[in-house]
Formats: sequence, C-alpha cells, structure tokens
Amino acid sequence: MMPKKAETGSTTIDLLAYLFGPGERDEHVDPHLVAAWDPDLPCPARTPGRMTLADLALLLDAPVEALRGRRPDEHVWHVSVRNHADDRVLSDAEWAEIAAAMVHAAGIAEYGDEQACRWIAVRHADDHIHLLATLARQDGRHPRLRGDIPAMHTAARVFEARWGLTEMSPLDRTARRRPVTGEAEKAARRGLVETARESLQRTVRTVAALARGDADFLDRLRDAGLRVRERRDDDGTLLGYAVALPGDRADHGSRPVWFSGSTLAYDLSLPCVRERFEPVVTPADWALAEHRIREASALLGCAGQAEGAGDVAALGDLLAVAAAHAPALVRARVQAAADAFEQAARAPGARSLEGRARAGWRASTRALEHAPRAARGGGAAVVLTLLLALVEAVEAAADWHRAQAFRAQAKAAADAAVLLREAAGLTGAPPPGIKPRTGRVARTAHRGLPTTTPVTGVPVRPRPDPGRPGPSRTR
Repeated sequence: MMPKKAETGSTTIDLLAYLFGPGERDEHVDPHLVAAWDPDLPCPARTPGRMTLADLALLLDAPVEALRGRRPDEHVWHVSVRNHADDRVLSDAEWAEIAAAMVHAAGIAEYGDEQACRWIAVRHADDHIHLLATLARQDGRHPRLRGDIPAMHTAARVFEARWGLTEMSPLDRTARRRPVTGEAEKAARRGLVETARESLQRTVRTVAALARGDADFLDRLRDAGLRVRERRDDDGTLLGYAVALPGDRADHGSRPVWFSGSTLAYDLSLPCVRERFEPVVTPADWALAEHRIREASALLGCAGQAEGAGDVAALGDLLAVAAAHAPALVRARVQAAADAFEQAARAPGARSLEGRARAGWRASTRALEHAPRAARGGGAAVVLTLLLALVEAVEAAADWHRAQAFRAQAKAAADAAVLLREAAGLTGAPPPGIKPRTGRVARTAHRGLPTTTPVTGVPVRPRPDPGRPGPSRTR
C-alpha cells in the first residue's frame, strides 16, 4: 500500500470535477465517496439530487473561508493511496477504514477530533482511493502536517500486515528519489536521455565520493559544470548547498531549477556528504585497489548493523567513482550497476563511520581516481580483476543485507552484482583461476555474516530488467 502526495492546489471544485469525472482517458469507473469527515455526507455521484459538486466544494472550503488571518495560498491537500496490482480488491468499507487511518496519521483529522479539517475519500478504481482535504481546521486553527507522508507510510504498514497485502511502504529512507512526469516530459522536449535530477544525482554522488572538504566539494561541483548555490549562516559557516544544470530553467526561463542535496538523494545532504571527507590517500594503481576491495569484502561479513551500514555506504561511493573512471568498453554496465546499488548503500537505521571495510573501500575510491592511467598500463586483465573484486564486494553487501533482513537493499545489491558480471564478461579476458566464494547466511542479532572466501569466476546469471523506473515527482 503506497500513499503518494500530489501537488497542493487552490481550487477545490476543479479537483472534485476530476475525481468524480471520467478521467483523462475514461479510466474512472463508478467514482463515489467511501468516507468523509461527516459519515452522513451524501455522495454527489450517487445522490446528485441531495448534493452537487459545487455544494460539496462549498462545504469543504467553508473553514478556509472563515479564517480571520492569512489564508493558505494552496489550501487543497491531495493524496492517493494505492495497493499493488496483485493484491485482492478491497471493499468500500475497508477503504473507508484505511482513509480514516490515513487522515489521522497525517494530522488532517485525528480520531475523535470534531474540530479537525474537512476531508473526503473518493474511489474510482479497484486498487486505490484519493484523499482530499482543505487545510483549515473548523476551530479556525491551521493543521500541523509536517511528516504527513512518512506517518501515512507507517499506517500503511499496519494494513499490509493485517490483510496480507503486498509490502509497498518500507519507509526506511533508502529508496531512490525518482523524477516525476513533469521532469521526464521536460527532458523529452529537450531531447535529453535522462532528467536533470538523474544527471545531478550521478554527478554529485561521484564528486562527494572524491571530495576532501567543503571547499573541495564545492569546487569539484563547479568543475563538473554545475551551477552551485551555497547556504551559509551569519558567520559564514556552510549550512547547505543546491545545484542546477546549466540551461535547466523554469518559469519561462526566468530562474534556474535548483535541487538541494537532500532532495536529490537522502545521502547527498551536506551532513551526509561531510561523512565522506577523509585525508588524502596516496594514489595507487588498480591492482592495489582490487586488493583493498577484496580485503574489505571479507571484513564486511563480520560487521554488525551500525558498522556494516557505514561499510555499504562507502561501497556505494566506490561504485560511483568506478563508473566515472571505468574504460569506455564497460562504463555503461558499471554505471548501471552503481545506479542499481544506490539503495543498497543506504541501510536503514544508524551507521558507524569507523568500519574496517569502510576504510578499505574509501582507500580504493581514492586509488580509482587515477584508474584510467593504470588501466592503460594493465589492459583488459587489470580491468577484469577489479570488476571481479567489485562483484565480490557487492555480493558480500547483498549477504550482509539479507542477514539484517533488509530485503529491498539485498535485491538492489544482487541486481548490481549481475550487471558487474556482465561488465566483466565484456572485457574478453579470461578470469583468474581462483576458487569461487561460497558461504551460508544465518541472521544473528546485531551481527552480519561470517567471513567468506573470494569470488572469482563470471558464471552466467539472468539479467534483471535494465529499464529505468518510471517518474514519480515533479519540481
């Protein structure tokens, strides 16, 4: 069950006309109310003689119109709640129970609060409902909605467990921040292969993995061709940053489209970027990087939850830099693996920055900054050994995630391993003759996996669908 927030609006009647109308492609079937702030509220679709859409809009807007102070510029709150396509069809009564729980969790209308905001739940399909509310309480106060969507995800997990629905609300803040329809359409109009958000995510992640301090980080962003805006306090301390692509503008070209680090990805906020800053490591060739990667992979198997979470974050940085510096022959596959691994780099919960595997992967990341020169000297065999070491590291991360029961992260790591194996196969060099890694995983409290021996061969595995996920948010 997935609550998803739509853009707020300023015209209640327009949204009602859409919700009770035929839809953009006649996809709305039998639109009707399933719940509302007033349980006796007539449905305008089924009892038009008792309630019209205009009447309903006036009732919903009444608390807003009665406000004595400043009214919200956009007072219409709109959220959809959708089940997985494979779930059973819920009844209207079940959706009504879900709707009441969602507006309670969001702070729109808590149970038993007769002065709460006015809201309705509209159903026009088997698998979802729409929640509409106006952002003014009936006692003249404004509702507190900070954290409404995370709270609704928590409520959704209760129904998923209770009714055996597909888990769609992990709420561990590791999922990738996806572009939405407007961003995708804008990229298509400009003839771009990816959205501005995706380009910025990739560039900032690579820069963050290599930066050695605030100034170096900002300089590297500018050197990468991005526009950078700094946010500082009165004494000049850097508090945050935002980036924009040159030429990406909004409001008829009047302003750049800025993305703060935290809106690009949960782990690209300034505090998370600063976690990566370490002293300069002496440049090393790919062979040394490969050796450090394998050592770190073995250490991850012994890591606890907090230490391992820091380790896999460092591995995500390593993959981002490996993709940026990989030879042209394998670069696309390594980049796809880095993208696939992104969620696996964000383990739920607290993390430690003192992990032994983390130190090894950070050292490897610094060494890979000089990878193109080393690769020219070592040829395909050097590239292959490094890729196989990365396969081992990613599979160790997948095992660690499975041991902690982090299913979404384990799948992301497994998908990345398949793509890295494909990249290794493209080198055309025979794999070194080392025995494959094997190991059995058993979950223990606060511990990861036992240490395992290295992987070497490149066995054929089914490849996950490489297609990019669809857009989900606009800016």
